[in-house]
Amino acid sequence: MTTDVWLPFEAHDIPGLPDAAEAGLTYRFWDGGPEFPADPADCAFYVVPYMKATEIAVRPLSAMASVRVVQTLTAGIDHVEPGIKFLAPGVQLCNARGVHEVSTAELALTLVLASLRGVPRFVEGQRQEEWRSGFYPALADKSVLIVGYGSIGSAIEDRLTPFECARVARVARSARATERGPVHPLVDLPSLLPQADVVILSTPLTEATRGLAGADFLARMKDGALLVNVARGPVVDTKALLAELESGRITAALDVTDPEPLPAGHPLWHAPGALVSPHVGGSSSAFLPRAKRLLAAQLTEHVAGRPLGNVVLTTGS
Repeated sequence: MTTDVWLPFEAHDIPGLPDAAEAGLTYRFWDGGPEFPADPADCAFYVVPYMKATEIAVRPLSAMASVRVVQTLTAGIDHVEPGIKFLAPGVQLCNARGVHEVSTAELALTLVLASLRGVPRFVEGQRQEEWRSGFYPALADKSVLIVGYGSIGSAIEDRLTPFECARVARVARSARATERGPVHPLVDLPSLLPQADVVILSTPLTEATRGLAGADFLARMKDGALLVNVARGPVVDTKALLAELESGRITAALDVTDPEPLPAGHPLWHAPGALVSPHVGGSSSAFLPRAKRLLAAQLTEHVAGRPLGNVVLTTGS
């Protein structure tokens, strides 16, 4: 039985981690560097390095013949999906539910408020020493549509609650009821989009959501509406979005883009009405303590032979 655990943090920096000697584990530090810390074939529990390219995340998977758990530190798993085909049946893939909700929801609200209240214009005005006063849209009395109502979407609504929005509508893959109200299925989007002043994308990237915010989706948004993307870049059709931005009909605040990183010279950098942040939804001071608590909890359950949390899929099932 293999006992290696690959971690992107030093084991001694993770409070609550099972004692290696007592648990019969060997902790290996690997944060995506060119050299592996040991033979990947001996890895039983692989924690994917955070915010590394797909080619780095999946690089050891083809040699991990004995791995039983692949744990990401992201809410989405799209960056490791290309490596799933290398895994033996019965491997559990777990995501980082509970780690990023606070940071991502906080940034989503920041992007909404900054865009509506004209903060980018004020920053530019400060550089130019211009006093750009006037009336700007408020979040109060706006209708908000959250597309992707998992734990992050719910956390976004938590933060919208004090702002006196006229309405918050919710959309997910399938319909369900919540204490706050109904969650609509994706098929209801055409009727919901024209009613929303702010549309927030917080959905995972899947085949069903790739290009979801395409030309038809964007055309259904009301004039003057704001699109906020804290999901994944490819959820939005960049060409279609650019056409809408350049027309001045809608505005956008994007923490994620397609392509990403956004290269120099790309038209999104200077598109009218666009605010771009460099994929920092989960990258805040809130990340490390929550990520370490997750790893300690998951490895404790793993050592005890108890069911793991956050299991997204099991290979071969």
